[in-house]
Amino acid sequence: MIHSDGWRGYNGLVDVGYSKHLRINHSKDVFATGDVHINGIESFWSFAKRRLQKFNGVPTSTFYLHLKECEYRFNHRNERLERKLLKLLECFPL
Repeated sequence: MIHSDGWRGYNGLVDVGYSKHLRINHSKDVFATGDVHINGIESFWSFAKRRLQKFNGVPTSTFYLHLKECEYRFNHRNERLERKLLKLLECFPL
């Protein structure tokens, strides 16, 4: 299942394997319908764009790695990253 806004580029999502496609129509000032909303993904993309702007562009070949880092940082944004890194270094010293 996928939730999206009304952008027409998402029209074929059911055709490529998604069983359900629920839309939020921002043009009609609808931002949530029951449990259907896209606030989380919009928040992530806002976070990722701000983070990646610092690099003034990244190579296409490593973009997915930068995006995965953004995903990790976003999903663990309320945790102390330096503590996690120190624990990893204890388990896997350089």
